[in-house]
Amino acid sequence: MYQLWEVLNHLKSCRWIDLSHPLTNESPYWAGIPEGSVELGKVVYDWGNPMLDCQIQTFKFPGQFGTHIDFPGHFVKGRELSEHYSVQNMIYPLVVIDITAKVAEDVHYAVTVDDIKAYEAKYGPIPDGAFVALRTDWYKRWPDMEAFSNLDEEGGEHCPGWSLEALKYIYEVRAAAANGHECLDTDASLLAVEAGDLACERYVLDKGRLQIEVLKNLDQVPEAGAILVAAWANIEGATGLPVRVWAIAEE
Repeated sequence: MYQLWEVLNHLKSCRWIDLSHPLTNESPYWAGIPEGSVELGKVVYDWGNPMLDCQIQTFKFPGQFGTHIDFPGHFVKGRELSEHYSVQNMIYPLVVIDITAKVAEDVHYAVTVDDIKAYEAKYGPIPDGAFVALRTDWYKRWPDMEAFSNLDEEGGEHCPGWSLEALKYIYEVRAAAANGHECLDTDASLLAVEAGDLACERYVLDKGRLQIEVLKNLDQVPEAGAILVAAWANIEGATGLPVRVWAIAEE
C-alpha cells in the first residue's frame, strides 16, 4: 500500500467541517464596496443553443467577498499579491481561540494576550506555521447584513475582533503563519475607531502574513489538533479572493 493513500484513507475517516459561507447575490459584504459589485451566476450562454446544448454563467464579485483570503497587497502598496502564494500556503495546523463568553458580555471585546496564554496553558504553545482562528460565534448572524455589520444610526460598526497586542504575540513571540476570524474586519470596532484605521489588519498584511475573514463553524472544531485547508482560484494580481476553507479533525 502506498503511504500517502493510507494517510488519505485515515483523513477520510475524520470529521471534515466546512468553514466557508455559501454565497448568493444577497450575501453580506463590507459596506465600503460599491453597490453593483456582486452579480453571481449570470447566464451568458443558455440551453438550446444550436452551437452546443449547455449553459455557461459569469460571476462578478469583489476579492473581499464572503469567506475570503487577504494578501499583503490589499493594505500595503507594492506588497505580495495572490501569485506570490502557492498550494503550500493552503494547509496549516489549526488553533482556535474561543472568546465567545467574553463577546456575549461585551460586543466590542478584543482578544488579549492573556486569552492566548490561557489557551497555551491548556493546550501548549501555538505551533510554528499555525493558522490562529478567533472564535466569537459571530458567524451565526449570517446572512443578515444588518446583524452581521451591527451598525449604529451613524453607520458605525460594533463588532469584536483582534487586538494589536494579541497579533504581535502570535506572530512575534510565536511563529504563526496566518490568522482568521468570523467578522468582516480584523480589528475590534472600538479599537479601529481609536486608531482611525484598521491597524490590526494593516499590521498582519505588512508582516507578509495571510488572513481569512468571515469564517464559520469554528464552534464545531476542536481548539487544538485539527488541520485547516484553504483553496482559492489561481488568479494573478488579486488583493484577495473568496476561499473555500475546511477543517479536518479526529473523531
